[in-house]
Amino acid sequence: MAKAHRCLNCIMPPHIMDKLLDHKDEQVRDAALSTLINTARLRGERSVRSLMGSVSAPAGGRRTIFDCAKSVSLTSAKVVRSEDTGESADASANRAFEGLGATADFFRAVFNRQSIDDKGMRLDGYVHRGNNYNNAFWNGRAMVFGDGDGVLFTDFTASVDVIAHELTHGVTEFTAGFEYHKQAGALNESMSDVVGSLVKQYTKRQSAANADWLIGADIFTPKIAADALRSLKAPGTAYDNKDMGRDPQPDHMSKYVVLPDNEDKDWGGVHINSGIPNHAFFLTATGVGGNAWEAPGHVWYETLKASSPRSDFQQFADTTYLKAGQLYGTGSTVQKALVAAWEQVGVPLTSSILAGADTPGGPPVGSGKELTAQLAELNKKIDRLTKDVAALKKR
Repeated sequence: MAKAHRCLNCIMPPHIMDKLLDHKDEQVRDAALSTLINTARLRGERSVRSLMGSVSAPAGGRRTIFDCAKSVSLTSAKVVRSEDTGESADASANRAFEGLGATADFFRAVFNRQSIDDKGMRLDGYVHRGNNYNNAFWNGRAMVFGDGDGVLFTDFTASVDVIAHELTHGVTEFTAGFEYHKQAGALNESMSDVVGSLVKQYTKRQSAANADWLIGADIFTPKIAADALRSLKAPGTAYDNKDMGRDPQPDHMSKYVVLPDNEDKDWGGVHINSGIPNHAFFLTATGVGGNAWEAPGHVWYETLKASSPRSDFQQFADTTYLKAGQLYGTGSTVQKALVAAWEQVGVPLTSSILAGADTPGGPPVGSGKELTAQLAELNKKIDRLTKDVAALKKR
């Protein structure tokens, strides 16, 4: 069994960075190499911090933005925007500040969650990290943004869904704690993509039918022909060009990409296979209709909280069904939509779950009337058994 580990969570899939190492433009090649080297070093720092544990004092979700001024050191960064100041002259700082706020507002208003840890954890953001750094990441304590290489990628504060994606890695760490490899790692990435898209839809007040369901659409320069980094609506179609290659995300388990569980291969392809649960959410949301952050979003969030570090696609899918039953009733539109969605992506729900079985150690599914009827029937069976035993003793 793979060793449990907490990795640095980056928005940029490593398979894209590997492709850019062979780009004809020297600036793009240099930026890709620098990004990969820096990201590897940061993963080491992240691992050390995870061994020390994470302690955060309640701060009411207070936001502070720091300017790294092209340095890779966060400790030398200067404060350029906070709750106590007005807008900064730095557009990146303002976008980061507003993006952190939009994500925190979403979690509070929609899921009644107080910041990342649900205890009011402060939200720190660092902009202008490094020179032409092609990434944005959550390091376990703060959000960090690069400016992009200026050729293919622009400032990573440009997409609110990117900001929400990275902050959601923090939420996942404080809830399910999905291990960052294979299917659990793909669920980790998928949950961030789902919430990233939901925050964008929530801020724009877009319905599931009107949303673009794209992640990172605004971090590309006009020089590159790409829609986004990923598409929940149509995994495998986010980009297809000479610079980045073709989007490798599958939309069905029959296309699941089996890769070695190591850093070079993205811990079993967590940024690739996340396309499957991503698409399941899209299908559920559009099947239910209306706003995706309402019933579908609540089901996914409650499933996240009920999941374990090594949950796989099947376990996650089954739990969504159970949570939908608890929240909206057995046989509800939400349950029907997600049954069809998981079936369509090749993860049909377990037959015992569909038959009404409960999750191990979890609460039963169904309405109060259904449970009362079940208990009454069980009591009748116990009474009959008691009478049978008493009759045998008299013989």
